[in-house]
Amino acid sequence: MRSRRTVLRAGALTGLGLAGAGQVVAAGPARAAQAAQAAQAAQADQGAGFLVGRGIADATGEVAEVGMMGYGRFDQQAAGLHTRLRARAFVVVDESSGRRVMLIVADSPMIFGSVHQAVLRRLAEAYGTLYTAQNVLITATHTHAGPGGYSHHLLYNTTTFGFHRKTFEAVADGLFEAARNAHDDLAPSELVLSHGRLTGASVNRSRSAFDRNPKADRDHFPDAIDPHTTLLRVERAGRAVGAVNWFPVHSTGMSGDNRLISADNKGYAAYHWEREVSEVDYLADGSPDFVSAFAQTNSGDMSPNLDLRPPTTPEDFAHTRANGLRQYEAAAAQLRQSGVRLSGPVDSRLVYVDLSDVTVRPEFTGDGRTHRTSKPCVGASMAAGSMEDGPAFPGFEEGENPFWDAISDSVIYTVSPELKQAQAPKDVFVPLGEMNRVYPWVQERVPVMLVRIGRLHLIGIPGEVTVCAGLRLRRTVAGIVGADLDDVLVAGYANAYFHYVTTPEEYDAQQYEGGSTLFGRWQLPALQQTAAELATSLRDGTSIPLGPEPPDLSGKALSLQPGVVLDAPQLFRKFGDVLVPPRENYRAGERAETVFAGAHPGNDLHRGDTYLEIQRQDSGGTWRTVADDGDWATRFHWKRDGIAASRVTVAWDIPQGTPPGPHRIVYHGDARGLTGTITPFTGTSPAFLVR
Repeated sequence: MRSRRTVLRAGALTGLGLAGAGQVVAAGPARAAQAAQAAQAAQADQGAGFLVGRGIADATGEVAEVGMMGYGRFDQQAAGLHTRLRARAFVVVDESSGRRVMLIVADSPMIFGSVHQAVLRRLAEAYGTLYTAQNVLITATHTHAGPGGYSHHLLYNTTTFGFHRKTFEAVADGLFEAARNAHDDLAPSELVLSHGRLTGASVNRSRSAFDRNPKADRDHFPDAIDPHTTLLRVERAGRAVGAVNWFPVHSTGMSGDNRLISADNKGYAAYHWEREVSEVDYLADGSPDFVSAFAQTNSGDMSPNLDLRPPTTPEDFAHTRANGLRQYEAAAAQLRQSGVRLSGPVDSRLVYVDLSDVTVRPEFTGDGRTHRTSKPCVGASMAAGSMEDGPAFPGFEEGENPFWDAISDSVIYTVSPELKQAQAPKDVFVPLGEMNRVYPWVQERVPVMLVRIGRLHLIGIPGEVTVCAGLRLRRTVAGIVGADLDDVLVAGYANAYFHYVTTPEEYDAQQYEGGSTLFGRWQLPALQQTAAELATSLRDGTSIPLGPEPPDLSGKALSLQPGVVLDAPQLFRKFGDVLVPPRENYRAGERAETVFAGAHPGNDLHRGDTYLEIQRQDSGGTWRTVADDGDWATRFHWKRDGIAASRVTVAWDIPQGTPPGPHRIVYHGDARGLTGTITPFTGTSPAFLVR
């Protein structure tokens, strides 16, 4: 593996020129240590301490000819890589009780039940019963620019033409490796919890639905957004060595027209803190000096597109970066706060709930009556997609769709009175529950989790929770465990995926989020009821039945897209040849590009490695790597050239502050021959000067 630990770096602080960033950097490691020492003197830690471990691993998956996940578009097929998708894991052990929890935050569109099961199996093989479903919380950042095809449920593999095993294994292996690295990194540490406010980074994309909520909910969010940003930082010897930030905003900065795999805004926030500020080398061996994860909370109706218009490409790159930088600044600013130094206990609970068949008691329904959830169904408004972030299928609208409702209700499917009542006012467009009888389309038995780390409580929900729905879940748990509301967070996109969670009032509007609330109007009250049971068990120290576990569907996944058959270079060329060389000279701020005779990147995903290197020649004549395909400034474009040939374009946006001198672009590819043998090769551009 190539290491850049002692390598000269071009533009180490790219991105710091944006407004306000310099002030935050000034609050970096040195200032953090001073703040930590001051806080330590002012507030002694009571009780036993923690062992904390941190880990990072590559979980990228395929980057070419695989459907991208999030916007539901058949035409959004990946054609290269902008930034790698990483998994970041943290293990927290209460030394007094020995209890532990693991949190994994993945730059991933969703955490499907398939991945949850696979990671738990790998953990069981490695550690026995140390890490189980009961104490491992896996969440996704929900980037809409990641590869799909790694679910065992058919609905999520429709736009990817079936199951993609390579991506599935890359995601599962990456998450497990991050967890293993965190376990191996366990060391005495302190945990500090702090809160802040972040505005100008999100907007409510479903205001008409939000406004239907009671005044008590709306008054909690006077601007119709949740500005709450929370930081849990890890300190060793008075120095910050890790951080987890929670803030609700969709990772839809990258457009549905983008074709490069990208970690979107939350991925950039983590990358910026680790790589551009803390100078972490992702390709180096050993534990990194700093690990930062930017996790989701109740972001169901929170958009980063402040003008409420879908982003366009290539403008979306700068837009995404700016939003990620805002999240970083709000998180890093909390290093200046003393915060609350946490002490035990550490505890967790998880139950599986058949959300298609829950009787919801009157204390949770809000109308004094008992209600029931139903089999999963979608409304026509779900097919429309979010008009503010990225429309899905033409011909559909958010809200009412009388034509499609009439077609589905009279021609396609006749809704039973019971199902109609549970789903009302949604007109059932697609009866997924009935389709599940034939083949698994969506998950019905879902995990709901509650994790406690000192005073911090995380409610693991496998879906996209609106801010008001999240507020009700948080109030439910806080009231039972006696916690401050700020210290109770929804951990969205956790352990599985079942689409959206809206309040009953928001559901009635049947906007995109309501049409995507699968189990009917009473889905949120059912989850509140489950969260209350978890909170009571956690508070009282009692056990709770695991509930109906979902089946293992790994043997039923359908793969419809053929793999790579053969690679061949262009006529009279060989693999790695330069087809279009770079210019002889560039200045900082310009883009250097080279086109190579390449091969399909699906032959080898280069997980934990790189498809490209940007190299600089030092004064002694040695070429040293300054950037790779995990860096924001690089782009890796793949394009089929005829039947078996590939054109690979490597681009480098030369950062401000890049030292002048000779540079070159190196491409690492892998070609599949007639017999199926895969052969690695390397192409190198002519040198060019950065002036």
